[in-house]
Amino acid sequence: MTVLMEVKNLTTRFFTDEGTVYAVNGISYVLREGETLGVVGESGSGKSVHAMSIMGLIPSPPGKVTEGEVIFRGRDLLKLPKNQMRLVRGAEIAMIFQDPMTSLNPVLTIGRQITEALQLHLGMDRREARNRAVELLAMVGIPGAEKRIDDYPHQFSGGMRQRAMIAMGLSCNPQLLIADEATTALDVTIQAQIIDLVKRLREKLGMAMIWISHDLGVVASISDTVQVMYAGYIVERAPVNELYKDTRHPYTLGLLNSLPRLDQPDIPLIPITGSPPDMRELPTQCPFAPRCPFAVEKCWQENPPLLPVEGGHPEHLAACWVDVREARRNVNG
Repeated sequence: MTVLMEVKNLTTRFFTDEGTVYAVNGISYVLREGETLGVVGESGSGKSVHAMSIMGLIPSPPGKVTEGEVIFRGRDLLKLPKNQMRLVRGAEIAMIFQDPMTSLNPVLTIGRQITEALQLHLGMDRREARNRAVELLAMVGIPGAEKRIDDYPHQFSGGMRQRAMIAMGLSCNPQLLIADEATTALDVTIQAQIIDLVKRLREKLGMAMIWISHDLGVVASISDTVQVMYAGYIVERAPVNELYKDTRHPYTLGLLNSLPRLDQPDIPLIPITGSPPDMRELPTQCPFAPRCPFAVEKCWQENPPLLPVEGGHPEHLAACWVDVREARRNVNG
């Protein structure tokens, strides 16, 4: 598949009164056309900041993208003037946020918020934009779209608001849709409906997606490739089936062990001990070493690079000094 976007050494910092926060630390990856990339990790791992950096939405001050490139369709998004980047957002790259109630403007109707993007990016007149907005709301499963288009966000349920956000994101047929914890605030039934909707729309429209979540179960159901982040680094990246079948980083293994399994309900959940690292300190060792059950002396001396795993899938990368398979065998006896 053709490369749609290439992220090179993306580095984002927040300069606060309490010190520099090392939020994203030189991450690099490739996203292909039509591919869905799942990005997972606990709160503070850099998932959302990395997405906001791509979109040019890091608040400055205190935040700043200090290094790197984001090559999207031949252009470095980080070097685009603000007025040009404003045209990319919504038209070529769209983003759905976690809480639609705070993302939608409470004093504007749903229809007004969708038609605004259509008029700005596609040059539609008011009638064309309204007709297209009705089509979009119907496409994302909102019944009676012609009447609901004039409702305000507070008149929609949580699931309906999220559907409206998806309609807004898809309104200009973007090549890339970034969903940041898009189903986290919803109950399980609505969550399943939204995921099914997004999968169907992705297949219909052929767009690429970055699906950001802390939920490995959700990511497994929607992604082609999974990227695990910890302390602002990518610590493991692999095709989705490969990551779950042949896990090579202790942090990914910890996330999987803390996930309930329907096929083995009697197996107890194993929490990851310790606390996330202080992001005001740039680690000189492996950032996961203080919480890792397999850490060896080298883990405390040097931060491992992200490299292809030995004897695994050619696109399976991990940042670990330890052979996790061998370490697990030794622990299990």
